[in-house]
Amino acid sequence: MGFGYCIWCCSCLLFLSYTFGVKVKNWIDGIEGTSMVGLSARFGTPVPTNEDEAHRMTLVETNPLNCCENSSTQLSGYAALSKRGNCTFTTKANIAQAGGAVALLVMNDKEDLFKMVCSENDTFFDLKIPVVMIPKSAGETLHDRLSTSRKVDLLLYSPERPLVDISEIFLWVMAVGTIVCASLWSKFIANEQSDSYKQLTRKETHDISASKVETEKDVMHINSKAAVFFIVLSSIFLMLLYFFMADWFIWILIVLFCIGGIEGMHICSVALLSRSFGRYADMTLKVPIVGEVSLLSVIVLPFCIAFAVTWAANQHASYAWIGQDVLGISLMITVLQIARLPNIKVATVLLSCAFVYDIFWVFISPFIFHESVMIVVARGDKSGGESIPMLLRIPHFHDPWGGYDLIGFGDILLPGLLVAFAARYDRSTKKGLCNGYFLWSTIGYGVGLFLTYVALYLMDGQGQPALLYLVPCTLGVILILSFLRWEFKDLWFYEECAGPKPRDEIQQA
Repeated sequence: MGFGYCIWCCSCLLFLSYTFGVKVKNWIDGIEGTSMVGLSARFGTPVPTNEDEAHRMTLVETNPLNCCENSSTQLSGYAALSKRGNCTFTTKANIAQAGGAVALLVMNDKEDLFKMVCSENDTFFDLKIPVVMIPKSAGETLHDRLSTSRKVDLLLYSPERPLVDISEIFLWVMAVGTIVCASLWSKFIANEQSDSYKQLTRKETHDISASKVETEKDVMHINSKAAVFFIVLSSIFLMLLYFFMADWFIWILIVLFCIGGIEGMHICSVALLSRSFGRYADMTLKVPIVGEVSLLSVIVLPFCIAFAVTWAANQHASYAWIGQDVLGISLMITVLQIARLPNIKVATVLLSCAFVYDIFWVFISPFIFHESVMIVVARGDKSGGESIPMLLRIPHFHDPWGGYDLIGFGDILLPGLLVAFAARYDRSTKKGLCNGYFLWSTIGYGVGLFLTYVALYLMDGQGQPALLYLVPCTLGVILILSFLRWEFKDLWFYEECAGPKPRDEIQQA
């Protein structure tokens, strides 16, 4: 159950925006290093947008390093490096420009970048040099190189990012497609099984009925108390990630993710392959200790393990996002088959709590912890940039800044539980596509995800609590439709006949 909390606790949609961003290319003794990312000040001269228009310059440190007094270091014709603090940004820029510097790099005291603006009391005289803030780690790297008397050259430019990158469309399709696939999965598999039942003998039919009863026991129906308890424990787990995130902790999560991904990929692969192999899929063999198992299952399992191990060993490769998404989607489809909402009453409790959870940890937590806990965990700021694997991610294909679009599992699983319930309700009540709830909740989810992207652009790329937009667009749509159709009471108190009683479910949990 603990793994269930960690697969969705990071419920946030992110991408890095560089509205005032600056790319800092650097060369150490003539050898090009890894490009850095900075943030341009609201004052001074903007850097060129094209790399061809930028000029290469040599970097020197100011003395004193805070650049609050005239520098004893020769700055004329050089780019100056100073650290943040002790005086205003405009004061540093004025002193650097007066010394003849052609640019000023300000080393921040933390990894987050801060927009340098002018305060009401600031005075500056026609600043004509670009002023750029760089992260603490990048500044320390340049400082170390300069301290060892190595020559550091820089080139500053600010390429424009496209309004829409195709990666955002792909991420939207993956999220919506995962929910649709998971919602229709049971019907997809059940239809195939029902066709094969006609060919079975009476004894075999009895065995299949027994197996179906066993399968129902594996389904977990969530109740209201469990929903609240789930959100509380998810908050606790998020705090653990925030305070204790380290390399060893990330590897624990990676191992858990691989185990869950192997299980999900195995279940999905066997189910899909069973449709192709027909009666051969029913062949079994006896395995010591385990007993009688499906032959197809035994064949597929090693491939799933090899896939997960290969991804874990190459998770920093440029193509690793493909393996992570395959494992993640398989895991989420499996989770949505096991965990089910019995009615709209429980869905309202769960999604309302998750709605508050998402807003609190993204927007309100900075007032308590001085930074957004959800965004810090999702980006992996406290683990050297290592992000947790419970995310779908896809690289920016046509963005000169690179980076990834990310969406947490919670932004798919929680609305997915509601959409899957709508699909089961429509089937049980014999509703059509248009007069049911599955189609409209799916459309609502897609619209909610689109609104999240719009908010990302309007908020300059600041991470958004996606459930802020997804919950009203999914749960809100179903509630409004049920009121208009006079079916609210039926949905509110609905119980699936196959599901276990809530009290039995509490004991199972």
